[in-house]
Amino acid sequence: MERTILITGVGKRIGYALAKYYLAQGHHVIGTYRTHYDSIEQLGKLGASLHSCDLTDPAAIDDLINYIIQHHDSLDTIIHNASDWLPDNSGLSPSDTMARMMQIHVSAPYQINLGLAPLLVNAAKTNDDSIGVSNIIHMTDYVAEKGSKKHIAYAASKAALHNMTLSFASLLAPHVKVNSIAPAMILFNQDDSEAYKAKALAKAILPKEAGNDEIIALIDYLHTSHYVTGRSYAVDGGRQLK
Repeated sequence: MERTILITGVGKRIGYALAKYYLAQGHHVIGTYRTHYDSIEQLGKLGASLHSCDLTDPAAIDDLINYIIQHHDSLDTIIHNASDWLPDNSGLSPSDTMARMMQIHVSAPYQINLGLAPLLVNAAKTNDDSIGVSNIIHMTDYVAEKGSKKHIAYAASKAALHNMTLSFASLLAPHVKVNSIAPAMILFNQDDSEAYKAKALAKAILPKEAGNDEIIALIDYLHTSHYVTGRSYAVDGGRQLK
């Protein structure tokens, strides 16, 4: 089945990998980005519909929602991948730090989910078995459950995003499944030191770099399952057991 999939934050890392994967599978990908990396040009050449959208700006989000509604009768999946790992000592005031984290990780998904819910329901109803066909997937974080000494506002906003998973799962059932994925360390950055890598790997009982394929496989599972909603899937190498 060909899907229409909205992925926020497709410029790099997991979002970019997801967009490439679903385009290669023949699905229609709508992607948002804040910074115009070379990867955006590559996704455009592969057929993605790409939109510059600052998720800190509610008016820009409304413009995105209206565009999608005008150009699509249905939408199969929303993957809320866009994120900002803002530390508490970034130089912003505490109120600005918390406001930014809550806007990107909570307010923006809330606005998008409400605005595009009718399209998700339409996609499900066009299927012979409409129960659990459409999907919303919130990318949260391992620290939503554990907390963080240096990213308190970030962790709190990701916890709020998971709580919103529960509410939308109830609201949009039975046609739309809503789940969270809570990753820990999935990919190292190119400039990460060997000392940092060793320290990060030591936090898990499966001490390895998970890679994008781990997330892609889980999202594929959520697409095919018709009986899982309102749940959070930890992809953390067993960190909770350390």
